[in-house]
Amino acid sequence: MNRALLNSLKQGGFIFYTRHGEATVGRDSPYLNFKNCLTQRNLSEKGRRQAKYYGEILRYLQIPIEYPVSASPFCRTIETAQLAFGSVNVQVDPFWIEIYKLSGNLPSFERQRILSHFRSVLETIPERGRNTVIVAHGFPNEIGLGHISNMGTVIIKPDGQGNGYKVVSQLSIADWSSVDS
Repeated sequence: MNRALLNSLKQGGFIFYTRHGEATVGRDSPYLNFKNCLTQRNLSEKGRRQAKYYGEILRYLQIPIEYPVSASPFCRTIETAQLAFGSVNVQVDPFWIEIYKLSGNLPSFERQRILSHFRSVLETIPERGRNTVIVAHGFPNEIGLGHISNMGTVIIKPDGQGNGYKVVSQLSIADWSSVDS
């Protein structure tokens, strides 16, 4: 990450769309139940370490976060957010399930509805001097924000409702620890 980007992030005004940490291998159960983590893929030990590190590096870099952090209702996203930011600083938002659904076979009108709402979220300017954090899921290639690695973050600069947004950068978990001068 370059120093100019870091200095901008310290001023606030960005959205960090972050994919959860590494999950266990396999698939979510066809009988997925959000209240039963045994029906879902969950964080691996590496994913837990990634989530803790993510919170630590943002604090170390003194990047101001707007609380609560938003998380998808999946156990792996909630745990990622809680390990990074603390349990009391996480709010579950059912909308992020919709992003997960984009990987399935949806009618185009449904896909468009989800992406339209997603765009409006990314146009929302955070509280002054803070950055909004969303912990959710990756996207299929060529849709939404495209592929995001485990614990990867897409940095977005919202221009306000109806005015769009800009993708400023995409950082892997390792990118946060390397600040160029």
